[in-house]
Amino acid sequence: MSIEVKVPVLPESVADATVASWHKQPGDRVSRDENLVDLETDKVVLEVPAPADGILKEITQEAGATVTSGQVMAILEEGAAEEAPAAAAPAEAPAAAAPAPAAPAAPAASSDEPKGIAPAARKLAAEEGVNTKEVEGSGRGGRVTKADVIKHVRGGGARQEERVKMTRLRSRVAERMKEAQNTAAILTSFNEVNMSAVMDLRSRFKAEFEKTHGIKLGFMSFFVKACCEALQKHPVVNASVEGDEIIYHGFMDVGIAVSTERGLVVPILRDAHLMSLAEIESQLAEYAGQARKGTIGLDSLQGGTFTITNGGVFGSLLSTPLLNPPQSAILGMHTIKERPVVENGEIVAAPMMYIALSYDHRIIDGKDAVQFLVAVKEALEDPARMLLNL
Repeated sequence: MSIEVKVPVLPESVADATVASWHKQPGDRVSRDENLVDLETDKVVLEVPAPADGILKEITQEAGATVTSGQVMAILEEGAAEEAPAAAAPAEAPAAAAPAPAAPAAPAASSDEPKGIAPAARKLAAEEGVNTKEVEGSGRGGRVTKADVIKHVRGGGARQEERVKMTRLRSRVAERMKEAQNTAAILTSFNEVNMSAVMDLRSRFKAEFEKTHGIKLGFMSFFVKACCEALQKHPVVNASVEGDEIIYHGFMDVGIAVSTERGLVVPILRDAHLMSLAEIESQLAEYAGQARKGTIGLDSLQGGTFTITNGGVFGSLLSTPLLNPPQSAILGMHTIKERPVVENGEIVAAPMMYIALSYDHRIIDGKDAVQFLVAVKEALEDPARMLLNL
């Protein structure tokens, strides 16, 4: 029996999706609940599982196609494929009949042929007699392109380029970043934090913390707590603009920017001001894993009143982060570097981090931004008072 494989019902905020990649091809055997195809939306990648065991008979929507809820993408022939019974051999072949010449077998792909090779590149390589194992791939993930084969044939003298269409997620990120620049009056203020106290506290209790809570103690949970404390003192930084009105949020839903291979996503810590360090670290670890696997739900990415981004994990010393509309502020963390500072009249080396607050100057004055940064700095440089709510 033939079964239609359809696009699942998409969330209300998602009008359509793009067929990202098929994991099976027509003729392939599939198992129930095995992932057949990835659909890419503006925010996440959705997996479409096989509805039954069987053989994938036909693909009606190829990679790159735009699809909507309920649209048929493929036809599945339900049931395991059965081998046709062998025909009975004739009792006696005619003496004069010569065996028919065997049809030339299609060349099988070498087991050690690079898996990442474009069809056009494979075809050209066959025509030119090129061993694809000897071709250096320049595409994504080392994929061998047609240009790579041409370059190999010409002895490496060919200049090449590859044109790749933006993913839906990358396109949406670009759109929102440009929207932020076009709409808000963005200004950035800076400060620096001596991370000695946080690092000492973390070093002192990290083993016991992990043993008790089953999660590692990182720096981000301290920053989330410090930002929540500063947002309570300066609520306009947690506000947003809608038309000619300012919306003051009575809650703190903090977004944490997470970099993935497909692009940037910002999962939300709901009511972050009510969460403990362990709850923050646990939720962040879960979100990060889901984001990198592409399984994070849309509900985890929607909303948010304030965002934190950490360029320090990539070595960034200083940056001016862009707003995440419709939010009015975003805090940028950076790498920790030992620098000379003056303490009690003496120059000492201390682990310092620059922090940056980009904000919408339409509703947040420079005074509010600077005082917010000072509040974050004070909370991190004396974390005991912050954790004791003093």
